[in-house]
Parts: sequence; C-alpha cells; structure tokens
Amino acid sequence: MSTKLSRVCGVCGIVGITCIGLILVGCSGNRTEESSQPKVAYITNGIASFWNYAERGAKDAAEEFDVNVNVQMPGTNAVEDQKRMCQDLLAQGIDGMAISPVDPDNQGDLLAEIAQRTRLITHDSDAPESDRLCYIGMNNYTAGRMCGQLVKEAMPEGGSVMIFVGRLGQANSRLRRQGMIDELMDREPDENRYDEPSAGEIKGEKYTILDTRTDGFDFGKAKAQAQDAVAKYDDLGCMVGLFVYNPPFILDAVREADKLGKIKIVAFDEDEKSLQGIKDKEIYGTVVQNPYKYGYESVRVLAGLARGDNSVIPENKILYIPARQIRNDNVDEFRAELDRLSSEASADTDNPPDAKNDASTEKSVTES
Repeated sequence: MSTKLSRVCGVCGIVGITCIGLILVGCSGNRTEESSQPKVAYITNGIASFWNYAERGAKDAAEEFDVNVNVQMPGTNAVEDQKRMCQDLLAQGIDGMAISPVDPDNQGDLLAEIAQRTRLITHDSDAPESDRLCYIGMNNYTAGRMCGQLVKEAMPEGGSVMIFVGRLGQANSRLRRQGMIDELMDREPDENRYDEPSAGEIKGEKYTILDTRTDGFDFGKAKAQAQDAVAKYDDLGCMVGLFVYNPPFILDAVREADKLGKIKIVAFDEDEKSLQGIKDKEIYGTVVQNPYKYGYESVRVLAGLARGDNSVIPENKILYIPARQIRNDNVDEFRAELDRLSSEASADTDNPPDAKNDASTEKSVTES
C-alpha cells in the first residue's frame, strides 16, 4: 500500500513539476514577446509649440520602427526637471534616450550617467564633450548666419538690433546668436568665437547689436523684455527672437507701441503667430528648423541601436537636418506643410492604433 502510494505521489510530483515548468516557460515567453519592443525616450528642453511637431515625428517613427517612445517636456526649472525625468527613465531600464541638453556645460554628470546606463544621443542642441553617440539637428551656427541674412534684407541700410532668446547656456542658442552676430559684422565663419552678452554693444560698419535679453522660458518675462526694449530705445531698428515663442511677444510689443514698419522683426522657428505676421508683412521672415524630423530621426536611430544596428550612426556622429528661410513669398507653402502634419496628427488622435501594437507617445509635462 505504501509502495503504491509512493508511486502515485511520484507521478503527481512529476506532473506538478511539468506543469510548473510549462507555466514558467509560458511566462518567460510572454516576457520575451513584451521585451521585443524597445523602449526609448525623447526629452525636450522645454514646453513650446515647436516641440509638438517633434513629438509627432517621434510618434510616427515609433509606429514605423516598432518601438515604444516616451516623450517628456521639462518646465521652467528645466535642468532639475531633465535630471529627474532622465533618472526616472533610467530606473525603468530604458533602451535609449535622445535629449536636448539645457545646459551641457553643467550637465556633464547627468549625461555621463545616461551614457553609462543606456544609449545616449542628443537632438536640437548638442553636447559634443559628452559620450553621446550622435547629434541630430541643424547646424545652429549656419542657421544663425541665415537669420543675420534676413536682418540685412529687412534693414539693408543698417541700424541697431536687439536679440531675444530663452537661454544662452544651451549650445544651440549660443551658436545661433553668434552666427547672426558674425553675419551682421561681416566676419569670417568661426563656430568657436563667442561675444559675451555682458561686454556691451557690438558695433560693426553698418549694424550695432545693442543687447541680448534672456528669459529662461518665462513667457511673462519674455513679453516684458520686448516691451521694455521698444520703450527704451527710440532708434531701435530690428528685433530678433531666437526661440519659437520670442517673435510673437516681440510682435505684440511693437504693435502696442504703434511701431509696425518702423521696427523690423525677424523670427526663428514656426509659431503660427510668426507665420501670420510674415503673411501680413509685419514680420520680415523666419529661419525654420524641422522639428518633425528631429523627433522622427531620433527615434529611428534609437530603434536601430536598440536592435544592434550601429550603421544608423553617421561616421562623423552628426546627422544635420538643414534649416530654411521663410519669407512672404513662400510662407503659404510652408504653412500648408504644417497643416498637413497637424491634420495627420488629429486623424491619429481620432483613430488610435490597436492596443497590441500601440506605439503612442506618453507625454509628461512638468509645470513649475
């Protein structure tokens, strides 16, 4: 009797172990299936309309290349916000991260930590001293010179110029500003040159840079600074906004002072108010990037790296996306391009992808 019972127990034990093994195999199989879709992150340097197009590009690439993308946008405390966001993502075991560093000179430790723990690329604003694998964006110095060309066209006789920008700690804004100054001063190209904003006026044969005002992505401050400049300088000839939100505030300030036409305005990026101002001939022109491509190419590269394809990295580790000048004669064509992207994004919102293959974007916006 005891022998039979022993045999029965042995059989039950084998069956039990087999069942447990099947369960474990099944669980393991599910984990493999879930983990086959890489998880990547796309971190901006602030909250602005510019980044909505980048988010759209990141989302399209996530769907095309079968990855999950997490898009996050820091608030006005951007350095602290970026650090928190990145460390949270690293703790989740992210497979790659694209970031637009707010202050690369003082974010070295964070960038080093990211590079050690996952695949790091930069977009929009570079950190060439870091261990990033690739930079994706335009040549900001060249774009700055393109902006200077628009100032020359708007004010060919010369005059005084004021510059408005969110931050100068970012590499993109420093290069953009310097490129514009070098163009107006008719200097030879030199991306390593830097005119300190605190050094006072910068005088050339025809143009004088009166000042550079920074606002730290504080929209109230940005508007107040534009109003103050209009009131302070009677001979102000041209106001240049180097971040997407600056030109609309400049336009409002010039309108309020009833100085449209007297003070020329040159913009950067593609805010709708800026484009309408160009259409109405209140703003001379703007230099536009391609934020959609920034998001798309960043996710495409991260997807390739996550799957072991290092060929997605250019030999020089830079993927330049050219800037364009938009004036009254081509603003309608450019707006049509943006309308198409916006309508496609709206269509996707109305018809979300199937949950099984959901490559939708998680966006975390931090208010400060």
